[in-house]
Amino acid sequence: MTGLGPVTWLAAPMKTERLVLREPEASDRPTFIELYASPEVGTYIGGARPRDELEREVPRLPRRRPGLFVVELDGAMIGMITLDRRDAERPGHVRSHAGVAELGYLFLPQAWGHGYGAEACTAALDWFTDTFPGEPVVLTTQTANVSSMRLAAKLGFTEVERFEEYGAEQWFGVRSPVPRSG
Repeated sequence: MTGLGPVTWLAAPMKTERLVLREPEASDRPTFIELYASPEVGTYIGGARPRDELEREVPRLPRRRPGLFVVELDGAMIGMITLDRRDAERPGHVRSHAGVAELGYLFLPQAWGHGYGAEACTAALDWFTDTFPGEPVVLTTQTANVSSMRLAAKLGFTEVERFEEYGAEQWFGVRSPVPRSG
């Protein structure tokens, strides 16, 4: 199950100090393909996918849905953030029933190391907290992905458990809802 259900999408793009979070557009297609074809990006998510396969499979107009944010810097897509409902069959849970939201993110390698991930994920998590007050968010990353582990800590995720999935040790954390001030 993906998506966040019947949620109204953003009336306007969200702006942070340096970034814009918005719905996908047709002009983002090449960057989506680049993200999924990148060996660096694919290191901890099962590897890069063949570019020719992606050219055939990625729709001309990327699917628009609440919880999918394109991250833009100076008018160009540099990454994406997803907030999807976690499947009940997967390991890692913070409550007995399924449906908790899971944060995911992918950024082009040239965008790494500049704080864009923390800035964009914070904005997406703030949107989620405003849209779903009181709902926790979970995050799963390989323990070998040191950068993602650091980002999870910076975003306020705390470890719940570790488990084996996709042939690697996974870190599973939760971010309890934090009321926004102002």
